[in-house]
Amino acid sequence: MEYSFPHYLLSKQSVDDRALNKDVLSALKANLPNQPIRVIEVGAGIGTMLRRLMRWRVIQRAEYVLVDWMAENIEYASGWIPQWAKEAGMSVEESGKNQVRVFDETHDVHVKFEQTDVFDFIRKNKEPATLLIAHAFLDLLSIPESLPKLLSLTKGLAWLTVNFDGVTTFEPTIDAALDKQIERMYHKTMDTRPSGGDSKSGRHLFGHLRTVGAEIIAAGASDWVVHAVNGKYLDDEKYFLYFILHFFEEALRGHAELDTDVFVGWMKERRAQIGRGELIYITHQTDFLVRAQAGFFHTKKK
Repeated sequence: MEYSFPHYLLSKQSVDDRALNKDVLSALKANLPNQPIRVIEVGAGIGTMLRRLMRWRVIQRAEYVLVDWMAENIEYASGWIPQWAKEAGMSVEESGKNQVRVFDETHDVHVKFEQTDVFDFIRKNKEPATLLIAHAFLDLLSIPESLPKLLSLTKGLAWLTVNFDGVTTFEPTIDAALDKQIERMYHKTMDTRPSGGDSKSGRHLFGHLRTVGAEIIAAGASDWVVHAVNGKYLDDEKYFLYFILHFFEEALRGHAELDTDVFVGWMKERRAQIGRGELIYITHQTDFLVRAQAGFFHTKKK
């Protein structure tokens, strides 16, 4: 199988649609000021959150800045966003490769693409957003050091979604002890990344946000739950599951504490379960809507 990260991001749209906490989303809608607004999304991938928020009528008129360090993601986004906008009956105006406007009778969104490291973007950004979005991103960072810098990007609201919180479950069980060992070892790889990371970021964010003086407006679970219906996975969720296993394989291949043949056999059986429509995948995650402390933007960024 060919593994493409943009394809993975496409395949998880329906998974995230279900997972995003609807109470936190309602709080976001209730607290957004009158539009037009400025939105900055960090770790934005290919723009699936923008598409979702426009479909859900959360954003109608805005400047939307997509920040992602992966050139592959930004390149894909710059072609994919105009494509889905046109398919939805919207008009599209492109002004160079880094900007596009998508609009119709109810929407007018100016999209800017920033292919850069998020902390480089923070250092050069001169205008804070009305809303900061970090989706499935904070658990990849050292949160205590990163959070004040990220919050400097907003003059008010931050929607921090799908923050992993230490639970991964595959069903049906292959071997209870082995399943638990693989889960534990995979989570440990999140905690020992050179760039930082936290496999329990969801629960730890409560304390981190309190430490930096951010107000938690709403919080709630945003679990991924993927299973087949009548033997078939919804939309492109079969690919999503194969890619999740690919993450495990990349992280644990050759691990000194894991017998290679046993792990190969485990991977083979999990893939076979997907093929038969049997695999159930559940992860526990947490969403937050917060109001940043006044003056974050004026804090010197290092």
